[in-house]
Amino acid sequence: MFALRRFGRASVTSGIRRNATVSSVAAEASSTTTPPPPAQVPEQTSEPVSSETSAQASNVSSPKGKGRTGPFKRPAISLEKPRQYFRPIGVGVLPAYDEALKYIKYDSVARKDELASYKEALAKELAKEEKDEDEVERLTEKVHILEIQSEINIPSIRWKANNGMADLNKPVYRHLVEKRWREEGALDLLMERIHQMNVVPDLLPSLHPSLDLRVNYPEAPPKSVYLRTRIKRRYERVEPGVYLLPEQTRKPPRLYTTVFHTDPRLYTLLMVDLDVPDEENRTFQTYLHWMQPNLTLSSSSPSPIPLSTSHTSYIPPHPQRGTPYHRYVILLLPQQNPTERIHIPVPTQAERLGFNYRAFAEKYGLDGSKGGGAHMFREVWDDTVSQIYRNVLKTDEPVYGKLPKPDPYAEIKQVKKYI
Repeated sequence: MFALRRFGRASVTSGIRRNATVSSVAAEASSTTTPPPPAQVPEQTSEPVSSETSAQASNVSSPKGKGRTGPFKRPAISLEKPRQYFRPIGVGVLPAYDEALKYIKYDSVARKDELASYKEALAKELAKEEKDEDEVERLTEKVHILEIQSEINIPSIRWKANNGMADLNKPVYRHLVEKRWREEGALDLLMERIHQMNVVPDLLPSLHPSLDLRVNYPEAPPKSVYLRTRIKRRYERVEPGVYLLPEQTRKPPRLYTTVFHTDPRLYTLLMVDLDVPDEENRTFQTYLHWMQPNLTLSSSSPSPIPLSTSHTSYIPPHPQRGTPYHRYVILLLPQQNPTERIHIPVPTQAERLGFNYRAFAEKYGLDGSKGGGAHMFREVWDDTVSQIYRNVLKTDEPVYGKLPKPDPYAEIKQVKKYI
């Protein structure tokens, strides 16, 4: 029998990378002092908010029945189901708020005038026969920063960015959404689980995500219901590092991404199990569950990712009986040449076991330290795994465990005590 042992789970002390979202050129762009708004700037056009509008803005429904006076479930908001932005208070209710809006509007107009002048200078520089590449780069970055600064303080822009109505084709929305992802906990939680579970360095030496990858699997069935039911369960978002049931992962997940670059780039999708027993070497090895190369992604890509191509088919997770929890890692890695497709032979079933990620990544130019997305979850064995071995893998199910201790009284126990 195989004695379970764990190797290679050394502690990691490297910190989480926190990228700066606005470069040093922002200091130059923000160094222009904006004078106070003149008195002749017209007040922002807005009508007083009616009682009906106020109810919509605060998401409070009228009472429906005795005792129902509080807020109810908020309707879904997205680009497909948009909602209109309303001022939190009407004009004239709070003069300081009205003055603040006037100043924000004046500052936005001033920044857009400055932006127009830099765009004109950039166009002239690009029209020259002998371009100054350093000047072109400086002007391009200045234009990008001013495009953000000219709209970033507008309340309706921030409201849309926070409520799923951001148009990621615009720089200001990409900046706000990425800043929220990096600073409000989603990225920190992912990196915390990645390092706590030793995905780094057990699988890859380093990881610096540049896009938000979200994984959705069907919700867990109720404990009182037999697992294999015909009830259609809704997909729900999986928090990094949580435990899922093998029943939930029988089918491929839905992958949602938020990408922060507008140009189409190619990525490779991998799903790997890090904890398959290796009996011969008395350690653990990896298993390749899924692979899809040459996925084109940009800020305007549809979500979830349309995974219609079938390169390396999805095999559901099947943690072996008698083993501890298994770590399942999903990677979405940028290819070395973002516009050139790569040819990867489809691995056989035998080649999936013992998949060497590091050698594979070096061969095909995949580097997690240069961006991409990542996610992970865990599973343990249950009765569903036996069905996966029987119906999907079509092989005998292995059973592992600790070596039994020899019984020094085995021979004596076989002798009859009373004759």
